Amino acid sequence: MNPGDLRHRVTVQKLTTTINENGFEMKEWVDVQTVWAAVSNLHGREYFAAAAVQAENTVKFMIRHLEGVDSSMRILFQGKAYDITAVDHIKYEKRYMEMKAVEVRESG
Repeated sequence: MNPGDLRHRVTVQKLTTTINENGFEMKEWVDVQTVWAAVSNLHGREYFAAAAVQAENTVKFMIRHLEGVDSSMRILFQGKAYDITAVDHIKYEKRYMEMKAVEVRESG
């Protein structure tokens, strides 16, 4: 991979649970790290596989290896949130990782 392709800033977040002053549990997204990423839409066979399960808004993010990233996390990119659906540690070399993520639709 050409490091020059990592030209977009994305923030990886995880969902944490805290207890507020009234003793109630509060869930909130907390930033893990902001990193450079290559971002692309799905195309070809990947696009049609995603469309088959109504995941048309799936985006691929390629970042340098970041320890601890899993599918319970999400990515913020250009003001939108994307739930991570798959993480590929490319050849387990701990150099780059590819994540497929689906855009979060605000219900309302």
